[in-house]
Amino acid sequence: MKSKITDSAIKAMLEQETKLYVQRNPKSQALSVKASNHWLRGVPMHWMVDWGLPFPLFVEKAQGATLTDVDGHDYSDFCLGDTGAMFGHAPNAVADVLAAEAQNGFTTMLPSADAVEVGELLEDRFGLSFWQVTATASDANRAVLRWCRAVTGRSKILVFNHCYHGCVDDTFVTADNGVVTMVDGLVGEPRDLTLHTKVVEFNDVAALEAALKDRDVACVLAEPIMTNVGMVLPDVGFLETLRALTIETGTLLIFDETHTLSSGPRGYSFGLKPDGLVFGKPIAGGIPAAVYGFSAEVASRIQNYLKRRGDGRSGIGTTLSGSRIQLALIKAVLKEFFTEETFASLIVLARRLERGIAEVIIKYDLPWHMTRVGARVEFMCCEAPPRNGYEASKVIHQPIDEAVHHYLLNRGVVITPFHNMMLICPATTELNVSTLINELDHCISELTKTGD
Repeated sequence: MKSKITDSAIKAMLEQETKLYVQRNPKSQALSVKASNHWLRGVPMHWMVDWGLPFPLFVEKAQGATLTDVDGHDYSDFCLGDTGAMFGHAPNAVADVLAAEAQNGFTTMLPSADAVEVGELLEDRFGLSFWQVTATASDANRAVLRWCRAVTGRSKILVFNHCYHGCVDDTFVTADNGVVTMVDGLVGEPRDLTLHTKVVEFNDVAALEAALKDRDVACVLAEPIMTNVGMVLPDVGFLETLRALTIETGTLLIFDETHTLSSGPRGYSFGLKPDGLVFGKPIAGGIPAAVYGFSAEVASRIQNYLKRRGDGRSGIGTTLSGSRIQLALIKAVLKEFFTEETFASLIVLARRLERGIAEVIIKYDLPWHMTRVGARVEFMCCEAPPRNGYEASKVIHQPIDEAVHHYLLNRGVVITPFHNMMLICPATTELNVSTLINELDHCISELTKTGD
């Protein structure tokens, strides 16, 4: 008989952990009160309050796989800035370059010599020939959509339901229950985005074929694995079919691998030969930088387009993009971390974490499941893995997730608040992994006992 975790048990744990959090963090609470006088929602970036906590945890420092808050508590960090610090906080390879390059200036709106080597490294690692640098993956995705629309002459794009591509307006469209609408929470958007964005479910080949058949879609912008509603894996052969259909209909295929870079030293989609790639967050070790790349064929089409376009601003690029410091850091990260050796050790420990959490699930006979891809591990509080974004959206962001997150946080373990995602970085230790597994075991034990 499967263990039962009741609503009352979850509510009791949330109340208990909220009280404990307040008791443990008086300095964070005091800083939160003061910050509210000058910052929207009391934080420099409003997502920082999306942890479900009574006030945000203020961080004193982050080193390796450890966070230290202003109240002096240390945490094993498996969130790692939601992938931004995928290779750890302030790794030496990044910190040393940052310190050295600080003496040479940060940005000049002119290229540095590192541009040559970074371009070569990007092609060697990921297979595409031509690249550009932006400040964020959101910027990169916006630029990619513009280029794709320009060279194809098509205005529409296609995304998968409940996708995540940063703060790109065009992608804030859903199709739950077959009804295409703009995302409810989108702030201040006056346009009807559904006029130029098509939405289908991940793994739905028939819907994909129907959406592309009119040959009016400039590009498909997709994560090769959906990551923001829990991990939703592609069915066997789905990505290959996606590639074939886009080629058949003259549609460009862009993979946003900002989160799936944790899959391995070449990302997840290497071998599928997409027309474009987007990498953000971890590509410069957590310093604001992203890159997007195109195949030689698409780059040639861009060059031809540029020859015939009119005068005026392109709307693509920002002053700080492609700076000296970005290029130096990207070079360091590619050379130090995007290697078979680095990922081999990460994956060994990720498998240990996957196995340990699976054993906890089995121990309590819970109707949950585990997913791991490369160094990324997730559990979802449902029995069958969702096959698309709609299915995943119905089982994520439950109160039980919040209860588990708060319990772990109060015991020195941080996992991603938006879903149950955990990353292994080079600084993660066996002790970090064992601590997470043991505390999750204690958490579930409390929840199931309370529910008896």
